[in-house]
Amino acid sequence: MASQLSQQYAYRAQKSIGLVGGTPNYDPIDSFQPPDVPARTYKYSLDGRLFAYAIPTGVRIYQAEGAQLLQELSIPNVVDISFSPRGTYLSTWERPIKLEDGAQHKNLRVFSVSTGEELVAFSQKSQEGWELQFTISESHAVRLVGQEIQVFRPVEWSKGVVDKLKVEGATTVTLSPGLNPSVAVFVPEKKGQPASVKIYSLTALGAPPTCQKTFFKAQRSQIKWNTLGTQVLVLTQTDVDQANKSYYGETGGLYLLSAAGNFDCRVTLDKEGPVHDFAWSPNSKEFGAIYGYMPAKTMLFDQRARTLHDFGTAFCNFISFNPQGRLIAIAGFGNLAGKVDIYDRRTLTKVTSIDASNTSHCEWSPDGRFLLTATLSPRLRVDNGIKIWHCTGPLVHVQPIDELYQASWRPIPVDALPPFPQAIPPAPAPAPSVEQHATIAKPTPTKPAGTYRPPGARGLEASAAYKREEDTPSGGSTPNGRFSRSPAPGRYQNGRKHVPGAPTSPSPVRPQGGEQDKRGRKKKGPKEGGKKDGAATPTGGEASARPSIDIPPNGGVEVVTAAANGSVPPTPGGDGGLDPTAKKIRNLNKKLKAIEELKEKQKKGERLEATQLKKIDTEAEIRKELAALGIS
Repeated sequence: MASQLSQQYAYRAQKSIGLVGGTPNYDPIDSFQPPDVPARTYKYSLDGRLFAYAIPTGVRIYQAEGAQLLQELSIPNVVDISFSPRGTYLSTWERPIKLEDGAQHKNLRVFSVSTGEELVAFSQKSQEGWELQFTISESHAVRLVGQEIQVFRPVEWSKGVVDKLKVEGATTVTLSPGLNPSVAVFVPEKKGQPASVKIYSLTALGAPPTCQKTFFKAQRSQIKWNTLGTQVLVLTQTDVDQANKSYYGETGGLYLLSAAGNFDCRVTLDKEGPVHDFAWSPNSKEFGAIYGYMPAKTMLFDQRARTLHDFGTAFCNFISFNPQGRLIAIAGFGNLAGKVDIYDRRTLTKVTSIDASNTSHCEWSPDGRFLLTATLSPRLRVDNGIKIWHCTGPLVHVQPIDELYQASWRPIPVDALPPFPQAIPPAPAPAPSVEQHATIAKPTPTKPAGTYRPPGARGLEASAAYKREEDTPSGGSTPNGRFSRSPAPGRYQNGRKHVPGAPTSPSPVRPQGGEQDKRGRKKKGPKEGGKKDGAATPTGGEASARPSIDIPPNGGVEVVTAAANGSVPPTPGGDGGLDPTAKKIRNLNKKLKAIEELKEKQKKGERLEATQLKKIDTEAEIRKELAALGIS
């Protein structure tokens, strides 16, 4: 039957659950009847034959091919489910509750898929690591209870525990795949004692471990077996980074151990920083790792931890081999941009790059030709949906789904599929959904509203030097050809204070004789110095025109004569027209005004600070300076 399995994927959202057929059309499977209430989870069996989902009233089991209902188990409040490797048994987990009679709530149950009969039940408080671990042949099942490893025979559940092993301080146990299963037991460091990983043969738990390794900086671990179950990678981590370089703790190290005990080593990583991800190739002879501070380094190692290939540094934190081991996907998800680079393992060259931004889940199809990326909630609550890409880069299917929680391919054993071709196959024609998505995602561009002007310059006539047409680039209209950036706010340009966004008065042209210019200046009275237009008018004389520089948009320089009657627009809030004497008089008058206000407060009985009292003491000195300038 496995050879007849078709490509399929499933999804679960807040208000829907569904099965969708594969390439080329990606049509929903009409024979599948979704429930009336939201599903809590779903799961395929590892061989791809079965599909099950949990709802508040129970669990429904379907034949995945054709979506035919096989069993309905009336077990309320199921939170999680799991199939055994061959789909013979279904395990369910419920949240533990207190029973009225005081007995323990057996919230982990195992059912027969064919009959729906409950075979055995256990008490399991934590949802983390709740699943029973079956050997690939389903001859044994393993679970960790406290610090004790318990072994069961599924064909004889009634006999209970058939073998057990107590490991002091054990927190996790991982069963290997393969025909000769082993268990890897992790013990974290405690009270100065180093952490350890011990490997035992499942058929001889009472014997000494076949391999063990001790290390520090290990309060938790990730353990990944290769497909054959002959070697295991162990990544150790701490909960707190003592150097305060990471929120997620410190990476202790990446270790490679052999189940037979004939080899173990620490994998040499030549870049400082955490290990972001690591994965075994399906051939069990090599593995890839991404490590180091961003941009991270990606390296391919052999089964003796020797370097095979360096993929260089990039912003990435995810690596995955396709089921045939021919292609490698290296990507950056989470807070990274979502770029996916696909490499050919044979030539070690890049095949393509995919822009899969906002991806929460990424998975190869069983035939190794397609990549499914999904944006899931609650990681992101917008733009949720599924995208399917061909391994050469084109997008072949898009399915937007609101509040999407879960998405995955239907598993199909590799030996039930045709082998991956020697040459990478071309992409099929995209499904109609891609064209529909393109029209929605790319609205017609609208004409820009116009040149941005800051609020302080809106409604004012700008200088001709800064005017430009809407369709022309801004670089050509910059007054100074050497600089394309305005002076910083508050800086002086051409002897005048620069006000961002304000129209600019042309700069005066000084005559050739500097001394003559100085002699021409005369002191102004307070009335003349306080003019709002800021024009410098000689005392006792009529307003005379003076030359100035006007800079037209084409970059040329033209000397024009601007009349002093206001033809040159004043700078709002600027004081470029005041000479130094008038500025000093104005500033001294401001200080006197502030002193008068302080005196008024003092008369009213308000308590003044020491700095304010010192300011009042300077009144006589200020008035003396004003008198020297001719102001009484």
